[in-house]
Amino acid sequence: MDAGGPNRGARAPSLSALRALLVIVVFAAATVVLVDVGTRPSVSSPATGTAASTTTTAPHHKPSTSSTTTTTEPHSSVSVVVANATDVNGVAAHYSSVIAAGGWSMQTPVDATATEATSSVYYAPGQQEAAASIATTIGVKPSEVLPVSSATPVSGISGTDVVVVIGQDLATAPGA
Repeated sequence: MDAGGPNRGARAPSLSALRALLVIVVFAAATVVLVDVGTRPSVSSPATGTAASTTTTAPHHKPSTSSTTTTTEPHSSVSVVVANATDVNGVAAHYSSVIAAGGWSMQTPVDATATEATSSVYYAPGQQEAAASIATTIGVKPSEVLPVSSATPVSGISGTDVVVVIGQDLATAPGA
């Protein structure tokens, strides 16, 4: 009798049907996962002016819901001034142009009241996120993003949201 006789033909369709069923099950599972992932809320910060709610449950307590409103201001509403804290001419104007490309509301560049070795970005209350974004754009370390204080080496900054102080480190950087 032929080794591939009648039994071989009978098994092939059932094996193909099993494979087809397996492919359909995997496809259905992948579709459910992708739809679930695509409909989840974003993990990033909420859209401008929206409230983010957090629900926490402590042991033996009822769930409580707290609400925090986070607003992200458009770049054009954040006033920024760049100060030159070096002896290199034109550095503040150069970095003002670089920062302005991000859509920030730029003021006229100024000179700092002191020479600085390290560049810093100072922020008014509520402007830390804007300051951090600007710092990243120009290569200032996150540790040099600081709140405006009496130690900020720039005068006449009242009403300014972000003050960028260009120190010697960025004055000698390529592209400056």
